[in-house]
Order: sequence, then structure tokens, then C-alpha cells
Amino acid sequence: MPAQTRLIMNSIIVLWMISCMEIAEQFVNPTSLQPPTNSPVPTQAATLAATPPSTSIAPLSTEPQPTPSTGSFELIGHTPLLNRGMNAGLAVYGNYAYIGSRTDGTHGDAGVLVVNISDPSHPQVVYQIGPPDEGLVGQTSRELRVWPEQEALLVLNFACEAGLHDCAQSAEPPNMSFYDISGANAVAPKLIGKYELPLMPHEFFLWDDPNISGRALLYISIQRFIGDTVLVLDISQARQGIVQEVSGWNAPRGPFNTTIHSLSLSVDGRRAYLAYLRHGFMVLDTSQLADGISNPQINLLTPPESWILWSDPGLHSAIKLFGQPYALVTEEVYGRCPWGWVSVIDITNESTPSVVAEYKLDPYNILEQCGAFTANHYRVTSFAAHNPTLTKNIAFITWHSGGLQAVSIEDPLQPRQVAQFLPPPLPSVQTEDPVLSSGLDKVVMWSYPIIKDGLMYVVDVRNGLYILRYHGPFDKEVAQIRFLEGNSNLGEAQLWEVQ
Repeated sequence: MPAQTRLIMNSIIVLWMISCMEIAEQFVNPTSLQPPTNSPVPTQAATLAATPPSTSIAPLSTEPQPTPSTGSFELIGHTPLLNRGMNAGLAVYGNYAYIGSRTDGTHGDAGVLVVNISDPSHPQVVYQIGPPDEGLVGQTSRELRVWPEQEALLVLNFACEAGLHDCAQSAEPPNMSFYDISGANAVAPKLIGKYELPLMPHEFFLWDDPNISGRALLYISIQRFIGDTVLVLDISQARQGIVQEVSGWNAPRGPFNTTIHSLSLSVDGRRAYLAYLRHGFMVLDTSQLADGISNPQINLLTPPESWILWSDPGLHSAIKLFGQPYALVTEEVYGRCPWGWVSVIDITNESTPSVVAEYKLDPYNILEQCGAFTANHYRVTSFAAHNPTLTKNIAFITWHSGGLQAVSIEDPLQPRQVAQFLPPPLPSVQTEDPVLSSGLDKVVMWSYPIIKDGLMYVVDVRNGLYILRYHGPFDKEVAQIRFLEGNSNLGEAQLWEVQ
């Protein structure tokens, strides 16, 4: 695609994103903020407090009564990440954590930070990948992952926007950068190469083949209005400078002009679960890719007439529960109350998924409580569910200014809060997030939580990297986890659910 054409398409996408996140002066019609279900779904509403975790419930009389929070998070270590603000994706491997930036190189320290976590109680920034590889003008290092088998760090770079991310215009094409983090390169990653992406990406899922050593695929959400695309790359030979596009999927036209936000894969790689913004949730058959056949095709299992249509802006993330026929989805909402919450979807029949339960924070996700917030309060903040990492029984979910939530999914039909973490914010940072931390609320828990050797690593956009220990229901299960993250099938995931 010519560079001029790519720039025009990227500009259109940015304008659409701004329109989707336009700040409301009035509270919207309550019916537009509910996922369209034909019957009431169980809802657990947890009250958020700055004090030790507790739950205050005001359920409908017909709803099951949830139990109070019974757990907590112990702070093990914290680094403010140079007080830079605008932190983004997180990857963890060995003695190091790697953190990207939501903003660009017009700001100081906007590269990928390397943090020594060999002593989790005293994490220290020890290096920064900067220009000419990262921290470029107009680009964000939004998503990061490590493929342990190849000791490779993956960084997704693409254009960011002035109003949303305080960025300048980008002249660089979007790309996936690969870094060697073996041996001494772990502290100072060495660029292997960059793969230029044909269109604007947003997020990606790393699928490590549980049956074939040395094989891995990247599933990338490509955002465009017509022919929303899932792009699949084979990165098995990335260390040799070879990345192959092996498949893609163009969505059929739906009722809205909307795009795919993100997707996840089943552990065995045979299904993909899409968070498709206003077109909601759907399932793809990716078994031909998992089987490694030539010219693999991706097939839609949820026909358009069965899509669970969502209110604007729509679904953000979708992840299947381990060993159960349910998926957990989050809805990211900026600039209005009620902010987005979590829903549980029954996928027993993949052609007709249905919402069966919800989990909300009271008052932030409760329409009747929105009158307590002034326009200045909700204008540039978010109390929306964002990125989830699931164990067999607990969902750990970053919830922007709602902190980090631990939600029991032992019974998927009755999700309930078991712990929360809401740290005191830093007094100041170099760059405030224009839409997430420029208001009254200065906590912005953002990344997919990563569990490594029983400890949890999570990034706050504004306040840095936190290392935590979870105490509460199923804490022994969490303590035994060697590695787990919500945006790959690495670690314990392959032990818990391999077909």
C-alpha cells in the first residue's frame, strides 16, 4: 500500500476514534448502555473504596446475594517508571519486565523501559530502548509480548493521536519489532528486525503451538471500517528475519460502522474469540491454522444475525474461561457514566452466544448512581473494565480508575468481588494521559495482569509498575502459577486446557 494511502487511512481511523470517544454533556439513555439481552442477567455490583477491600451490594430482590470481599492484595514492590506517565503494554521474562509507552518521542523517556525485577521488592529501571528503534515521533509502543522459547521480545508500534495520546503526526509505518533478549541482551534488547504491517493494528494475541516446538502465530486485530481484518503472522523463524503472513479474515458487513478491537485464542488454537466493539462478541474457527495445513482458512461460527450487538463504543476484550463453556468480556468506556463493566457469555452453542451474567462496580457502573458525578468528574477519566487475565477460578481485571479487581468466576453465573487494589497516586508525572488521568482521578490500572512465580505484575498508565501478592480465595492456585497472562496461551494455560 502506498505511504500516502496508508496515511489517509490512518487519519480516518483516528477521526473515528475521536468521534467514538466524544465527551457527553448529558447522561445517555440507559437502554443504550446495556448489552441487548432478552432476559435479565445476574449482576454482582461491588462498591469501590479506598479502604481495605469490601463489597457493598444493592442487588435487585430477584438476584442472588453475593458474598463480601474476602481477600486483598499485598504490595511487594513498585517503580514509578521515571515518573513519565503514559505507560502502556507489559511483558515479563526472567529477571526483567518491559513496558511500552502510550505516547511518542516528542516526550522524554517515551521508549520501551527495561526494569530489573530480580528483587521484586525493589524493581529498578535499568535501560530504555529509544530512537532509532523505539520512542519515535508519532508512534506508540502500545503492545508487548515475550516468546520465551525463542527469547524474543515483540513490540507493536503504530501511530498515536494528538487528542488521545498527546502525539505528533507519524511518518513511520506500523510495525512489529523483534528483539533478542537472550543472555546479556535481556537488559539491553538487541533489534533483530521489523515487520511492516499493511494496515493500522490495535492489539495482538501470541499463540504458542502446544504441540509443535518452535512454532508460534500472532493474531493481530486490524482496524478499518470496511472488511475489518484479523491478520495472522507466522513468527516461527523471526530470529532468522523471516515473518510470514499465513492467513487473514475479513468480517462480513454488520449494522454499524465499527471495527475489531481485540481477540484471544483458545489454548489449542482452534477457536478465536472476538471483541468487536459495537458488533459485540463472536467466535471464529481457526482450526486449520492450528493444524498447520497449507492455505488455511478462518471461518465465522457466529453468523451476523446472532451477533450480540453492543452499545457504543462496544466490547474491548474477550477471553474464554478455562474448562468451561463461557467467555468473559470487558467494555471500555471513556467520558461518560456509567462506565463499562464485565459480562459473562455462554458459548455452549458458538452460533448463538448469550449474555448470562454481569459484574459491576458500584457506583461507577450503575446508571442510577451517575447523578453523583459532575461533568468535570467523568469528562477525562474512566472507571471501565479493561484488560483481564483469568485463572481457573479468579479473573484479575485492570479497571482504570477502579484499580485492579479480583473477581471470583468459580460460578460464572455469579461473578463476585474477592479483592481490589487501589494505590495512592504519584504527586505528579511528566505527561498526564489526556483522556484517562487529566481529571480528578489519578489511578489508571491498564495492562493485562501477568502472574509470574506466584506474584502479579501490573502497569498503571500514570503511576508505574506494581508487583503484588494476592491473598484470598484460591490464593494457593495463584501462588503456584509459574506464568500466566491474558493475551497469550503461554505458561499454565497450556497445562490447564489442551485438547
